[in-house]
Amino acid sequence: MTFHRLEGVGWEHHNGVRRQFRTGKDLHMKQREAIRKRLAVLALALTLCLHICVPASAEGTKNLPDTAKEAAESALTYGQATSISWAVWQDGKIIESGSQKSPQAPHADLPAGSAYCIGSVSKMYTTAAVMQLADAGKLELDKPVTTYLPEFKMADPRYKDITVRMLLNHSSGLMGSSMGSALLFDDDCDEGTSQLLERLATQRLKADPGAYSVYCNDGFTLAQLVVEAVSGQGLMEYLRANILQPLSLTHTYAPGEEFDHAEIYQTGDPRPLPTDCLGVLGAGGIYATAEDLAAFGGALTGDGVISGEALDAMAAPEYKKGVWPEEAPDSLAFGLGWDNVNWYPFSQSKIKALVKGGDTQYYHAGLVVLPEHGMAAAVLSAGGVSTYNEMAASQMLVSALSAEGVSVDQRPITLPAAKPAPMPAELLENAGYYGSIMPYLVEVSKDGTLTMNYLSRPDVPPQSFTYHDDGTFRDKDGTASLQFVKEENGQTYLYQKAFTQLPGLGGLPTANYAAVKLPKNDVSKDVQTAWDTAMTSVNLFPMNERYSSQIYLAIASAGTEFDSETESIPGYVSALQIVDESNAAYVIQVPGNVGRDGYDIKTERDQNGVFWMYTSNGAVYMDASAAPEISTGQSNASRCTIQPNGYARWYKIGSAAGKTMAVQMPEDAGFWVYDAKGQVAASSVLWDDASSTLPTDGYIAFAGDPGAVFSLTCS
Repeated sequence: MTFHRLEGVGWEHHNGVRRQFRTGKDLHMKQREAIRKRLAVLALALTLCLHICVPASAEGTKNLPDTAKEAAESALTYGQATSISWAVWQDGKIIESGSQKSPQAPHADLPAGSAYCIGSVSKMYTTAAVMQLADAGKLELDKPVTTYLPEFKMADPRYKDITVRMLLNHSSGLMGSSMGSALLFDDDCDEGTSQLLERLATQRLKADPGAYSVYCNDGFTLAQLVVEAVSGQGLMEYLRANILQPLSLTHTYAPGEEFDHAEIYQTGDPRPLPTDCLGVLGAGGIYATAEDLAAFGGALTGDGVISGEALDAMAAPEYKKGVWPEEAPDSLAFGLGWDNVNWYPFSQSKIKALVKGGDTQYYHAGLVVLPEHGMAAAVLSAGGVSTYNEMAASQMLVSALSAEGVSVDQRPITLPAAKPAPMPAELLENAGYYGSIMPYLVEVSKDGTLTMNYLSRPDVPPQSFTYHDDGTFRDKDGTASLQFVKEENGQTYLYQKAFTQLPGLGGLPTANYAAVKLPKNDVSKDVQTAWDTAMTSVNLFPMNERYSSQIYLAIASAGTEFDSETESIPGYVSALQIVDESNAAYVIQVPGNVGRDGYDIKTERDQNGVFWMYTSNGAVYMDASAAPEISTGQSNASRCTIQPNGYARWYKIGSAAGKTMAVQMPEDAGFWVYDAKGQVAASSVLWDDASSTLPTDGYIAFAGDPGAVFSLTCS
């Protein structure tokens, strides 16, 4: 199981270590709310920068690494990565670098000089391009995006107020990720970028532009389009001419280019997967070696490629411009492009540290830059988690600073002293349902006990916190606290603080809004029943994803069985507010990370009674039960033609089970065969399969361009 940045509060024990568990999106978590099970494939679009919450321990500064290799090994081992590479840059040169495979993955191929997809660290290249153009007077950060992209339109008139700066500091108000057919295998198609404006044209905003910063992939794809419009060049062409070549970075690539890459794997399968290709280059698609990435980070300490004024602007505390929790060390503190401009542990010693992380489904990256000391470190892995990589990079820089006679205070951050106390009666009104990426029921009793109920994690028992005289509710160990905060926007937030420590990698502070109180939403019993029934009885197949989409493999990880113990919120489906019997709206407004990647959903039954679901970011799903049984015809031969709308063709295997199906395909097309448990049994995309023995009670998906014809024979 992968543990990402804390997206809600909760603790569990794992391998003897007390660990905060991640309560947000994860395709490998089998327990999740019903709607997320049905729409789990959407979560692929959310992975470009999800970080972790690390295990808690009381070890303080013990077991910190002495060398860069030790730090990398800790990230490799604890993140269960298959391979890892790292590099440290100082004063114009790489002073240390290396790579290694996991002992548990001897089959993994790691050619010398392997590149890794850096995921959302790509956003820093896009930011650098924007700032270069601003330096040259070709654009202004505070002008509307429509100044440079007049074709950018939305259904919400507020889009006209979105500035270029808001794209870079995540405050645009965009829903988040409109990335259909963007996460692909061995396919450099850029539909995720080229179709963005069309997808945004029908969307609304989830907040006023500038109201608060919340992580947003679409903002950086828009920023890529701005760079291309202003410069007249494709993003990679611009980067190569204006950043990569001047810096002699010859090992940074776009999907589709020729280069050696670290192999990626599906958990438990020794066969390598095809190349991970993201068709949203400016948001998350760039490949680089650790040495190239560290050197690029070094360039952001100031060497003339970008002006000092622009670099200072990138490192400014942009997160403070909108709603944000009280100032305290946290894993997020947005600048322009940067995830954090006050990164622990360096902030404890008044050392400026900038960090950016990135996660795809299969690669993870961490970049840490110390501009005042002319240092940068990059850690890249196949498998693993980006925040482990960021923490490893931090330890490498701590060591480099120590060699220069500069010490870094790595003492754990503790909660201020407080004692249990009687709770003010007015806090009782804060009880109720709360939402972020997942829903909660927060109960508050007169005796000062706050109880957290994880509605989509019935396997996790309710957890209690006790009121203290500083206004916080604390866990029994006094290591984590919750507090109700009424913000200036009228919303009531659940504010969490904690500090978690990972042996070998140091610590990570948490101080953010975990969830927002959901307004009461009265709907009729019939409407509520319609939604509850739809979300508990319908399995959904993706219909408009490209044949090479990683979503087809994600189906196998998503889980399909509804957990009958999952509790729903009256008037909501998961944390989406029910509008009527066929529409539900995203209403969560939380800065940081847990309010990211929203979408509205609409359901309908067509003239044949088939259930369909549409999301506002462009995804289309069909009830799996509507898939017809595949027929091999009188001569055991048949044809499958992709519909004019380009939707995939899904079939139940039925009576063809046990037969061997051979497939002749056109170009730009593929098929996927699933067994009864939803696992991929054969795939032309993953393993170049041209035939498959059809499993009992399985399914087949055919996908390609409209009109593509598959010729099938069964024997």
